[in-house]
Amino acid sequence: MSNLPLAPVNESITIAELTDNPYPFYRTFRADTPVLRVKALGRTLLTKAEHTKAVKDDPDRFSSDDPNTPMEKAFQAKTLMRRDGQDHMRLRKAMMPAFSAKNIKTVWGPLYQEIAEQYVGSLPRGETVDFFEALAGPVAARCLAHLLGIENASDEEMQFWSQALINGAGNFGWQAEPFTISDQANKEINACIDEAAQAFKQVPNQSALSVMVNAVDPIEIEHIRSNIKIAIGGGLNEPRDSLMTVVYGLLTNPEQLQAAKEDSTLWLTAFEEAVRWVAPIQVSSRLVMEDTEIGGYFIPKGDTVMTSQASANHDEDVYEDGHLFNIFRPKKSHQAFGNGPHFCMGTHISRRMVGEILLPLLFDRFPNLALPDPAKVIFKGFGFRGPIVMPVTLN
Repeated sequence: MSNLPLAPVNESITIAELTDNPYPFYRTFRADTPVLRVKALGRTLLTKAEHTKAVKDDPDRFSSDDPNTPMEKAFQAKTLMRRDGQDHMRLRKAMMPAFSAKNIKTVWGPLYQEIAEQYVGSLPRGETVDFFEALAGPVAARCLAHLLGIENASDEEMQFWSQALINGAGNFGWQAEPFTISDQANKEINACIDEAAQAFKQVPNQSALSVMVNAVDPIEIEHIRSNIKIAIGGGLNEPRDSLMTVVYGLLTNPEQLQAAKEDSTLWLTAFEEAVRWVAPIQVSSRLVMEDTEIGGYFIPKGDTVMTSQASANHDEDVYEDGHLFNIFRPKKSHQAFGNGPHFCMGTHISRRMVGEILLPLLFDRFPNLALPDPAKVIFKGFGFRGPIVMPVTLN
């Protein structure tokens, strides 16, 4: 195997370029160098769907315990995202009862409907607002606060904490400022968790924090904290960014929006197409545990590969015109929520929240919702991606 060549090296691309718009680079990489060592990342980037899926489906050869990730410093903990096997499942299972199908149906679904009606109902008719600030961020924050059991945290605190953590986790350039900010977020989150945990010992509910602190054999408090933090990071930005992306996709494709208005089953289809089109969590890292081969190249033990689900979801071998938002495309699985043991725990809640509650409610109240200038919508992010500015007119 060592007779195989090493993957080629790219020394020119920057993290800033990938943050602004990675998709043109991914298209070129898929065609020319689908397995590529990227100097700026310090990792071997994988851009084809078959490679990204194979890596995530094989935790024995490709461990989540990447020692070079900034996540541990950002979260002040080795989270379940960086663990494998029984170690990973023990922490994951501690939260799983809160995410059960029964709870989604009987607890979170009705509560999210109530929250959505309140937040959408408070939007000012006829005005132009930034959709990020006016709805997507706050409603995602409020729903998540209840799910996690930290509803005493304000919408502003939840959004600050989430952004601080994901900025730190995506700080592959290891700059100082993002970690200073994430340190402050960690301090505030720990205090919030500790206060809420004491209350749940007296009056429990179905939230993740309550489930964990009241378990027959509870996990340690440091792991409870890290579980809540990882959910704050991914659990807020995924529904927030997918809501903005799907609204942008529909508003820039009016025939698709009209079809969804006429067939309510297409709202959920539109959500799935949006997360395929612009994956909220774009990349993941895996530590190579033994000498192996990917795409005809030698990948040595100790290397770190970075799977780009963002690129995989545009792969020409899987999707025709994958760069386009199209709710009418043939149904195929995507990798936006990952695969393998680390498949996103919040997938079904995000589908319910965005695809079944927020989209129909939003377009029922504002049937002529519009983008006054689509060119002013700004997508941003390499590790995590979505619109950061999105002016809409609430007609």
